[in-house]
Amino acid sequence: MFPQVRMRRLRRTPRIRELVRQTILTPKNLVYPIFVREGITRPEPIEAMPGQSRIPLQQVLKEGREVSSLGVPAVILFGIPLKKDERGSSAYDENGVVQRAVRALKKGLGDELAVITDICLCQYTSHGHCGVVGGDRILNDPTIEVFGKIAVSHAEAGADIVAPSGMMDGQVGAIRRALDGAGYEDVSIMAYAAKHASCFYGPFRDAAHSTPRFGDRRSYQMDYANLDEALRETELDIKEGADIVMVKPALAYLDLIYRVKTRFGLPTAAYSVSGEYSMIKAAAERGWVDEKSAALEALTAIKRAGADIIITYYAKEASRWLTGR
Repeated sequence: MFPQVRMRRLRRTPRIRELVRQTILTPKNLVYPIFVREGITRPEPIEAMPGQSRIPLQQVLKEGREVSSLGVPAVILFGIPLKKDERGSSAYDENGVVQRAVRALKKGLGDELAVITDICLCQYTSHGHCGVVGGDRILNDPTIEVFGKIAVSHAEAGADIVAPSGMMDGQVGAIRRALDGAGYEDVSIMAYAAKHASCFYGPFRDAAHSTPRFGDRRSYQMDYANLDEALRETELDIKEGADIVMVKPALAYLDLIYRVKTRFGLPTAAYSVSGEYSMIKAAAERGWVDEKSAALEALTAIKRAGADIIITYYAKEASRWLTGR
């Protein structure tokens, strides 16, 4: 009790605070998302995400080299194709935009950079939904068959980890069977295990040209009010063969990240989504917050909650801030 116990003793100087700091954020915890757009020759700035751009295929390797040089171990690729159709067939084309991007990164960097690929249909379908559509319904079982084909095409191109984000029932099991059946049993699955129907995805939908043409995604993405359902979704993905589980978004879901990590003990990822990034950017541009301080505080909180892996648009900037590069 006070005055024998004075908690401020361990906060007195920067070096003492470093000695007792429990949560250490490093570039090795981060994954950088890359938007690759087919048919462009120069980067396209994304208005809703200051500092981010859709990049052409010919610049993917350059981007990967920069990420790797900053000590960030992995990227996750999102493709924007030239052509879309009802079934999103370009998503599993061996010469699709993501497949070519993976090959470019692996040819130039090998295992120097881990390549994760998003598996979904929203960027590839003319209707903008994450699955195959029948009337006004998203058809679960036909969709997971397509997800398996996409996963195999990504693995053939050289992807290290595939990340199904469509929130279809049975998607992890379908992808695991497809990969194993094609001889890619060593390719990991990072499951978007608890992906919520969130307003914080708005800037991403602009970036990826993936806004639904009708309805919304609440019939397959999770209700953010349901904690028990999120834990059940995560458990099902683990039973189906997920190697890494993810909570998305991150900042408003720290309680769920903590519970997923403590309950299941698997490598746990959190996606700090476009809206989280853009809110800090917008506030910093107005002088309302210090950008570096706000971004690093947010990322540290996500790690403190239990995330081993943080997918963030701040990965490059955070790496520079953390290492002084």
